[in-house]
Amino acid sequence: MRYKKGGSTVQGIGRPSVYHAVVVIFLEFFAWGLLTTPMLTVLHETFPQHTFLMNGLIQGVKGLLSFMSAPLIGALSDVWGRRSFLLITVFFTCAPIPLMRLSPWWYFAMISMSGAFSVTFSVIFAYVADVTDERERSTAYGLVSATFAASLVTSPAIGAYLSAWYADICFILLAVPESLPDKMRLNTWGTPFTWEQADPFASLRKVGQDSTVLLICITVFLSYLPEAGQYSSFFLYLRQVINFSSTTIAVFIGVVGILSIVAQTLFLTLLMRYLGNKNTVLLGLGFQILQLAWYGFGSEPWMMWAAGAVAAMSSITFPAVSALVSQSADSDKQGVVQGMITGIRGLCNGLGPALYGFIFFLFNVEFNTMDPIQEEYTLIPGPPFLLGACTVVVAFLVALFIPEKTSCSSSSSSDGEDEEPLLHDSIV
Repeated sequence: MRYKKGGSTVQGIGRPSVYHAVVVIFLEFFAWGLLTTPMLTVLHETFPQHTFLMNGLIQGVKGLLSFMSAPLIGALSDVWGRRSFLLITVFFTCAPIPLMRLSPWWYFAMISMSGAFSVTFSVIFAYVADVTDERERSTAYGLVSATFAASLVTSPAIGAYLSAWYADICFILLAVPESLPDKMRLNTWGTPFTWEQADPFASLRKVGQDSTVLLICITVFLSYLPEAGQYSSFFLYLRQVINFSSTTIAVFIGVVGILSIVAQTLFLTLLMRYLGNKNTVLLGLGFQILQLAWYGFGSEPWMMWAAGAVAAMSSITFPAVSALVSQSADSDKQGVVQGMITGIRGLCNGLGPALYGFIFFLFNVEFNTMDPIQEEYTLIPGPPFLLGACTVVVAFLVALFIPEKTSCSSSSSSDGEDEEPLLHDSIV
């Protein structure tokens, strides 16, 4: 469908809205959520020796490629709009799925290479920033994050993942309208695209130019590093060390996902309203510390369930961080800034799984069978999780120094504005 906007024809259904972003996120991660349990089996069948290490290597390559490409895709979406890059990121992220049973080696190779386009969240958050004002943004980010959780909750119970994959691509092609108006695109102003914008290390250098974004990025790095490692190995850990069955793992995902939805919609809205962005981030980090410590010391199934409930509450951190960043960036820089944060997360997606796999290997937590094994009692059953809790403690201390409120530069700024930091501090 097409409609007129500002004298130009825009393709899509209705006006650009948060709900378009929500559907895209749901369909993409619905497809991946279906594969959680089958992928554990295929991973072990393909790499029967040192399963954790190979998992860390695969996810590590994917994460590093994501880190390298996130600034490029974010900057290009600022120039040419969000819609086409949503299509590209979703297509290449889901491209490996049909290869799972056809050729496991090609499947894992494609997963690694797909990291170059696994930056859907940065484009989605920029899309949401385009269509919401500052007051609505934190709630919108919470809705997107909650939808991500919902997709993982519902997917294990439903088959035919290929239909979800094709559905997402068709939805973007036919229904998602462009969110970035022509007049707001950098190419409309005659601003040339430079490869410096696509350099991930240039983005890291920009981080140091602004105290607020530096503190935020350090917080994101230290808090997401253990989270990325946890995502890569936690379900295998539950199966092998805690003796969860495949059915129990699916139920665990569902319960934690439902609690995450509640946390990222109802609780996040209330917390952002009454506590503010910074204090909500601090609260989320506090829950994450407790969750990781519980995973590290826990040796009984009930402890995992209790820690999972705490983990659901810790899921408020990233939407709160995204809202904190977006309210401080100019409207034409949303893609760059969100790409910068996504790039940091991509770096963590590369380092976290490798770090967790290596620590499991050092502590002789490695498996040559998919059957649950009985280990002798140890004081710390999950050493990587305990190390992760320590890094989040440091992230919490860093986050304490983030200014309470930041504000965008005014539209009356001088022509030298592009030399200024992306975020502008003002402590109130």
